[in-house]
Amino acid sequence: MGALQLTVIYLILLLTSQVISKEEQWKSATATYTKETDGSIITEGACGYGDLHKASYGKYSAGLSTMLFNRGSTCGACFELRCVDHILWCLQGSPSVILTATDFCPPNYGLSADYGGWCNFPKEHFEMSEAAFAEIAEKRADIVPVQYKRVKCERRGGIRFTMSGSAHFCQVLITNVGLDGEVVAVKVKGPKTGWIPLARNWGQNWQSNINLIGQPLSFEVTASTGRTVASYSVAPANWQFGQTYEGKQFK
Repeated sequence: MGALQLTVIYLILLLTSQVISKEEQWKSATATYTKETDGSIITEGACGYGDLHKASYGKYSAGLSTMLFNRGSTCGACFELRCVDHILWCLQGSPSVILTATDFCPPNYGLSADYGGWCNFPKEHFEMSEAAFAEIAEKRADIVPVQYKRVKCERRGGIRFTMSGSAHFCQVLITNVGLDGEVVAVKVKGPKTGWIPLARNWGQNWQSNINLIGQPLSFEVTASTGRTVASYSVAPANWQFGQTYEGKQFK
């Protein structure tokens, strides 16, 4: 093997290692928690998931500050968090927890970013459920320093499509998305149509103004990395508003 070939291989390995280290790099942020009766965030948030237990996210959910929320496009993404650099509040061994982005933590510019205005721009902050927070820190803490990184979402079953709207306005809520978790594009198709791009309404609710009633529906979901999965005839011809249908999953 020549010197030029060895140099090329070395450069490829170097670039690959840099990409991997960048993906695995921990970033600094802060975290607080909201008090719920069962220790979980169960109320409908800015991502539109509704009851988070039904959406399979439950207590492992978080509201994100403006910097992280990215106008809702981060909904469904997964983050690993660990409490760091606080001898009183962080649990020993620095255990981590994996959360799904399900809500927006709004800024409060009437309060200091150091006390109360945790989600003020440009801070990076996670508002966790009480139960999830207790897995990494003492609940007596008001706020703790954390490190976080994006991780792949592990989901059971396929991507779920929940229908709502009317004959002239069809809306689809996308949940239980694996791997990236973050959906950037959705298309729908019936036997009488080609693939129709849906527009993001809010969070992970996607809409179309075309009447799709009476047709079996197929969906194509594109994740933030550009990967696409198509689920054919997921909703039968007699599908109903308010019903949820399960398709294929990212692998």
